[in-house]
Amino acid sequence: MVTPELARELEKVLERFASEAGFSEQRPVDLEFRPGVVGHHKVGRAADIYGVAGRGLERWHERWDAVLEEALRRQSREEGKAIMDRERKTNFGWRLYKALQIHGRWSQPGGYPVQLFGPWTRSEGPWTLISSGLLRAHRDHVHVAK
Repeated sequence: MVTPELARELEKVLERFASEAGFSEQRPVDLEFRPGVVGHHKVGRAADIYGVAGRGLERWHERWDAVLEEALRRQSREEGKAIMDRERKTNFGWRLYKALQIHGRWSQPGGYPVQLFGPWTRSEGPWTLISSGLLRAHRDHVHVAK
């Protein structure tokens, strides 16, 4: 169970993500999420998303890293860019993270970063100076709070 405010924000962002990623009522996307409680004093203020389109976020991130490594090995910069452009279209874990980052309005308690953490936080933001411990804790899910 999450707060109505968090539910509305997630619904808005997830609907947009699904539509932009090519999902529909006829072709729904599977999401695995759980209410998040770590670091929050009010139950339901956070949600943790563990999977999208039948694959765990840790697996999507492993795929991302492998494809990035392959792209960096290419002699042609254009070839590497084309590889990453394809991955950006097909990696639903990365696409979900970016949708949450770009379209969501997550809480930012005084003195703390925006409450969006996940496997891509260090490379994509919004808080690239994430500690190794916090990054490790969010390697298999995306955490959002409102």
